[in-house]
Amino acid sequence: MANTSATTAIFIDRYHPRADGKCAVSIRVTFDRKKKYYPTPYALTSDEYQKVIGEKPRSPFKEIQLKLNRLEQKAASIIASLPVFTWAAFERNFISNRAAKDSLEASFTDYAEKLRSEGRIGTAVSYECAQRSLLSFSPDTRFADVDTDYLRRYEKWMLSQGNSITTVGIYLRSLRTIFNNAIADGLLSKEFYPFGKRKYEIPTGKNVKKALGLDDIGKIFNHPLPKGSTAEICRDYWVFMYLCHGLNVKDMCLLRYANIQGDTLAFVRAKTVLTKRLVEPIRVMLNDEIKGIIKKWGNKPPEPKTFIFPVLQEGQSPDRQRQLIQQLTSLINDHMKVIADELEIDKPVTTYAARHSFATILQRSGVSISFISEAIGHSDVKTTQNYLAGFEDEAKRETMKALTAFIKNP
Repeated sequence: MANTSATTAIFIDRYHPRADGKCAVSIRVTFDRKKKYYPTPYALTSDEYQKVIGEKPRSPFKEIQLKLNRLEQKAASIIASLPVFTWAAFERNFISNRAAKDSLEASFTDYAEKLRSEGRIGTAVSYECAQRSLLSFSPDTRFADVDTDYLRRYEKWMLSQGNSITTVGIYLRSLRTIFNNAIADGLLSKEFYPFGKRKYEIPTGKNVKKALGLDDIGKIFNHPLPKGSTAEICRDYWVFMYLCHGLNVKDMCLLRYANIQGDTLAFVRAKTVLTKRLVEPIRVMLNDEIKGIIKKWGNKPPEPKTFIFPVLQEGQSPDRQRQLIQQLTSLINDHMKVIADELEIDKPVTTYAARHSFATILQRSGVSISFISEAIGHSDVKTTQNYLAGFEDEAKRETMKALTAFIKNP
């Protein structure tokens, strides 16, 4: 479509396909030989796009065609209404209000469904929890309703309901992602964005992290347990996670024998597979202890495509896999609590503590932050610095004890 000043068209970017083979679809506006592309919510394969632009598309391609046509018609109408075309005037009218009146509920639902379709069940559940919380606070909320005052009132309401500031931060980071998605899709202008400096800054809770020392880990490793018992399996799984750079239960369950390359175990964290195009695998040098645990509890025979540990099976749905991983996590944590009580260890000995302990023992041994960051799979050293910051208070307390070691307790 066109008028005397500018033209519009529906455009699919076949030059930059995503990892899944789909290409972004946008509204292209051309003026004075300059082209600008305004995102739509759609990404399609070439075959899907041909079905959308066909003469008689079937559902769901018919609905996509109608929505894309409406977006292009809106762009053309705005251009026609402008006395003089300028990019700023066009964008004020085209971008600013498309999602302002849309409900947060629909956007959360759509995004959670997308996450589930990608097998990211845990992340989807987290967004659904945030959605329920926000709607309990204020049903039928629109993007335009969310400003700094709304967010401060929500924070206050959450705390009055007995929730922690950490939970508030988790839920509002989910909401922030929903806003960022709407802006990236061209459905909302940045003037509606309520987060950031001089607006609303999402609170971060500071957990007191208690990493285990080498003495405690040694006690756990050498603790005699009945041969073949569930307690022995859980203890060995915990030690395996600690030695393998603090990997989590899900990553351990997803390991296959193909991940073993000579004396190295190379794997990519499940949480990063779908979020980054270029992911550097974590490489763990296999020592005798790790090899021993694999030999003791691993599936037989060790075929490349076989899961190393007998937790998951081929063909299971993401929901079923998540259920089994959660069950194993609870089982390990329950048995490790008993072991910790028997050994009189007064710190939480959870699967998460295995990761904390790996990182902090390296830090206390003088290993560089950059090495720790690479070892545990952080993409940014700042993330690792923040991750380790929670242990500083404990280190300071130990320092003060050393400074006053000359005082004898009565």
